[in-house]
Amino acid sequence: MLGPFIIVELKRLARDPVSVFFIALLPVFLFLAYAWGVSLPSGPLGVADVDAYVMVGMAGYGAATAAANVSGHAAVERLQGWGRQLSLTPLTDAGFVVVKAVVAMVVSTVPIVGTFVVGWLSGVSLPPATWLILSSILLSGSWMWAAYGLIPALAFRSEAAVAAATGGLVILAFMGNVFIPLEGVAASVARWTPLYGYVSLARYPITSGQPLLDGGAGAEPWWLPALNVLAWSLVFAVTAWQFVARARSRA
Repeated sequence: MLGPFIIVELKRLARDPVSVFFIALLPVFLFLAYAWGVSLPSGPLGVADVDAYVMVGMAGYGAATAAANVSGHAAVERLQGWGRQLSLTPLTDAGFVVVKAVVAMVVSTVPIVGTFVVGWLSGVSLPPATWLILSSILLSGSWMWAAYGLIPALAFRSEAAVAAATGGLVILAFMGNVFIPLEGVAASVARWTPLYGYVSLARYPITSGQPLLDGGAGAEPWWLPALNVLAWSLVFAVTAWQFVARARSRA
């Protein structure tokens, strides 16, 4: 049951190339704006690595936005009566969440690959194994944002759910040390936000946990952002499953 539904979802998205185009374009534009238009301190990373630092952050934001956008369209599906059709199939509530997560991960490859290609063309130089590790971390962690996108999509009965999900990511990106390097109290607060763990874990192969703005904080062990990702993934998944179950009971 899951395989055919995943194929149907991917075909539906393929019929909307405009959305896919902007999903890929936004993180690329943000990377170029920061890499070429913003003077960031070299810090302990070195000038070349700062561009890689920014590149991974924008790719992570793009992947999260893509995943949330895909699952956010569940709100539109509810308006079109798709939820009633699904309630007549053997697809379970957990299966629905899994399908959305898989489709979101597939779509998330678009901003990841696009941002990395532009980063490479712009002069970011990393060992081949590092490129693969960065991509794997971002891609494997993108499923949590599919669950995140389902929450407002199933909580509200309007197309504004997609905007609410992606708009919330902008706030989380600023709070989570993704767009702007943070230090002091702001950096301490950021460690509790979901995008911080996701992006920091992806940046770890090039930073070894060292913040761009040190301030005497020192390197962060890899398991702290990993624990952040696991905790928020559990919160998003359980909450999304509860909303899916409630939506099915009303269908």
